[in-house]
Amino acid sequence: MLSKIDYLPVDAKLVTPKNQLAKEVARQCKEYFKDPSWQFDLPIKPVGTEHQKKVWASIQEIPVGKTKTYGELAKKIKSGPRAVGTACGANPYPLIAPCHRVVSAQGIGGFMKENAPGLYRQIKRCLLKHEGAL
Repeated sequence: MLSKIDYLPVDAKLVTPKNQLAKEVARQCKEYFKDPSWQFDLPIKPVGTEHQKKVWASIQEIPVGKTKTYGELAKKIKSGPRAVGTACGANPYPLIAPCHRVVSAQGIGGFMKENAPGLYRQIKRCLLKHEGAL
């Protein structure tokens, strides 16, 4: 099973996938970047609290090209916006549970980590643009 997806720095040296799961992950990621409506079908087992799992499941219901605010998602699952943001930051599968589709009421919002460097916000913008949400 896939344990998590990480975004690599721009200068990271890429390696050829060595096992069948890694090859399938690479194939499906390529499909997503060709067509943002691609539906991932990978064997995952998210490890997290019940609240985190509820947030991640709700995020998967946000259609491609659409966004929801942290507050809207919080209201839907009877939680708070900050708790939703924290769960988004702990998401081990950011493309599969597309936390980039959750935005702030005042703008794009954070991504992956509250005090993350600008790279993660750039990734969020790029993914939203790819999906037609920006």
